[in-house]
Amino acid sequence: MSTLGEGEMVEYRVLKERMSKSNYEKLRAIPNPKVHEFIAEAAELCNPKEIFICSDDPDDIAHIKNMAIVSGEESAALATPGHTFHFDGYYDQGRDREVTKFLVPEHDSLTPNLRQVNRDEGLKEILSLLKDSMKGRTMIVRFLVLGPANSIFTIPCIECTDSWYVAHSVSLLYRKGYQAFLQTTPETDFFKTLHSSGKLDERMVSVEHEKKRIYIDYVTNTVYSVNTQYAGNSIGFKKLALRLAIRKAHREGWLAEHFMIMGVHGPGGRKTYLAGAFPSACGKTSTAMLPGETILADDIAYVRNVDGVCRAVNVEAGIFGILQNVNPNDDPLIYQVLTSPNEIIFSNVLVKDAKPWWLGMGCELPEEGINYSGKWYKGKIGPDGREIPPAHENARYTVSLKALPNCDPELDNPLGVELGGIMYGGRDYRAYVPVQQGFNWEHGVIAYGAALETETTFAITEEKGKYEINVMSIQDFLSIPLGQYIKNYLEFGRKLKKVPLIFGVNYFLCDLKTGDFLNDRRDKHVWVKWMELRIHGEVGALKAPTGLIPKYEDLAPLFKQVLNKDYKREDYVKQFTIRVPENLRKLERVEEFWSKIPDAPEQLFRVLDEQRGRLLEARESFGDYVSPENLPEE
Repeated sequence: MSTLGEGEMVEYRVLKERMSKSNYEKLRAIPNPKVHEFIAEAAELCNPKEIFICSDDPDDIAHIKNMAIVSGEESAALATPGHTFHFDGYYDQGRDREVTKFLVPEHDSLTPNLRQVNRDEGLKEILSLLKDSMKGRTMIVRFLVLGPANSIFTIPCIECTDSWYVAHSVSLLYRKGYQAFLQTTPETDFFKTLHSSGKLDERMVSVEHEKKRIYIDYVTNTVYSVNTQYAGNSIGFKKLALRLAIRKAHREGWLAEHFMIMGVHGPGGRKTYLAGAFPSACGKTSTAMLPGETILADDIAYVRNVDGVCRAVNVEAGIFGILQNVNPNDDPLIYQVLTSPNEIIFSNVLVKDAKPWWLGMGCELPEEGINYSGKWYKGKIGPDGREIPPAHENARYTVSLKALPNCDPELDNPLGVELGGIMYGGRDYRAYVPVQQGFNWEHGVIAYGAALETETTFAITEEKGKYEINVMSIQDFLSIPLGQYIKNYLEFGRKLKKVPLIFGVNYFLCDLKTGDFLNDRRDKHVWVKWMELRIHGEVGALKAPTGLIPKYEDLAPLFKQVLNKDYKREDYVKQFTIRVPENLRKLERVEEFWSKIPDAPEQLFRVLDEQRGRLLEARESFGDYVSPENLPEE
């Protein structure tokens, strides 16, 4: 068999013998032989009993949703209308870094820290695992678009899968694309995914986890996924296609980013759009879902220079969100959505009394029920010898963004939205202040984005190995050399006529003696409001060694306005004191990381060295800990 997406046009016989007349006609209406070739070769390899072509007709969409339940991959045994649940396998509960690899041709090379395999060897392996994997089943073909339709941002894509759950999930997560494919030509660039759940047990769960493979062939823009159902591994257009989009963006001069995008309301009824990149559990979703603001994206964005203006779109149209710690106090809006009649797929939760239960939902959980391990009871031990929690820590919900009352009305704008600012945030217990602005694009990109760091534990004594650099929160998904990625970022900013402001945020700053957090979880809303005012030049700032920081007299009224909270000057001083020793150690870690990257740009080390110089100068004047009251105005 030829590699999928290459070779001569295959005979229609392969398709006709597995399709009803109506399905065959739906496919024939697409005037692109490369589309037919991909589907035919997938069918020839995986050997399904039949092929269902989804034309995005309401009947087709309803059929997929119904079959997800009929097949047993989902269950509708929940009390709230529209809610279903799905279980992944015990060892299939998240993105699998170890078996997610790039297929790299002999003549090519990627950054060594990226997992990769020789393309010829990898193709041989993955195609052998996919061989006859759909025997006796239906292959469902979904046509989708990444980004709004009929836009410079649009990327058409196809997924062939034997999972009705996967086919249903993309109905909520992506924009329909069949009409877009009717307009394609043989020259149209599109992404492809071939997925099979592999061998299933009586619960319709993938069981051969040791044969799980997720391989990305950037030569043909194809994602292969087998022996897995977890959506991050099986829906090819989440982080897997992000890897393909990063290469495309690199060639074409735009950015494919791990961004949330929110609309922040400012004075006079204006709305300003801010993007943000945060590693997992660092505040990304809670920032995007701040009450009173709008959400345009929660995960992936494409960013382009449109006539000198930085504009962005949400690649997706739905949320595949983490459930843990979503509760009515901390996340009232999303909690309301999750407990109201909506089309929602819950995965890997506990089910009891016709309700989904998850960790940290703000109430006592049942002591028995059904979860990803089967019949569950408190104290149950799993096959790995560990006690099984009621729900998995990575339990998820899948919902359309338009089900959210705060969904931004510009979601499907083909021109995207103008970004006024970009924020980068990690879990930094000791060094960076809660919010600061870069001196310019270059400084912000490097000091906050390229230096994005998450500390895994807080200890009184700093321990080596407890820090993880995660550049722009995109490191796991990069498919081009890391240094080239930063060069692209710097070049993108230089070509803009209107440059977004860059901010660093840190919701996790702690007291160095006690380890207690210095911020309330809700304080982030004030930082966001301050950023919005800075974008429009309506508040001043103090010049700190690490960036421009807020003035107390600007924050105090914001705390009262946004949170109805009195903000004490002593709290401000604690939060915005520049900790010189901790910041110098942070610089050392970042420089050590980048010194191992062979193509790291010279500007990066220059910007970091300049920051060191400012810190040393401040220490000479004011000591190790510099109060904001000693800092000059910008």
